[in-house]
Formats: sequence, C-alpha cells, structure tokens
Amino acid sequence: MRHVIILRCAGLAALLLATPAVAQEPIHLTVKDHHFTPDHVNVPAGQRFLISLTNQDDTTDEFESYDLKFEKIVVPGGTITVHAGPLHPGTYKFFDDYHPDQATGTVTATQEP
Repeated sequence: MRHVIILRCAGLAALLLATPAVAQEPIHLTVKDHHFTPDHVNVPAGQRFLISLTNQDDTTDEFESYDLKFEKIVVPGGTITVHAGPLHPGTYKFFDDYHPDQATGTVTATQEP
C-alpha cells in the first residue's frame, strides 16, 4: 500500500512539473474603430497565458489567430477571454476576421534569461 501511495505522489508531481505555468494576470486588449490597443504584446515563452478582449466597436468582431489557434466572437460592448500558449520564442499574429485589413496585432514570446 505504501508503494502505491508513493507511486501516485510521484506521478502527480511529474504531471504538475510537466504542465506549463499560466501567467498571473490576463493581457487586456480593446478593439475600437477596428484597431487593437495595444496591437503588440510580449509574453514569456513556454507559459500559458490569457488574453482578455473588450469590444468597444458598434459591430461584432471575431478575434482570431491561426498562429495561436483560437477564434472567438465578441459582441459590441462585450468582453471575451482566450487561453493561449505555451509558445516557442517568436512572433505570432492575431486579427479581427471581419476587418482583417484594419484590426491586426502580434504577440511576441521571448525566452526569459
């Protein structure tokens, strides 16, 4: 019985160590006049993070990223949250699928020293 408990604890510890950490505070974005503010954010590589987007436009927007693998509708006056990462170091694009020529932005994942 004692061996089973030790093995279960070891398995749980390995699972916790293998799960990437989530950044503490969400990244807050707004979309207004079909532009993101801010339109560029930095995140640590290797960690999951949250992006909170508030739509200040009078129209529905679609927050999307092929690179970050999310797609979410946000109604006028609404706020949505998406989970992303963990990411390898690099720059990843996001956009409003309804206004792709106007509302664009990037996330840059950097390796912490």
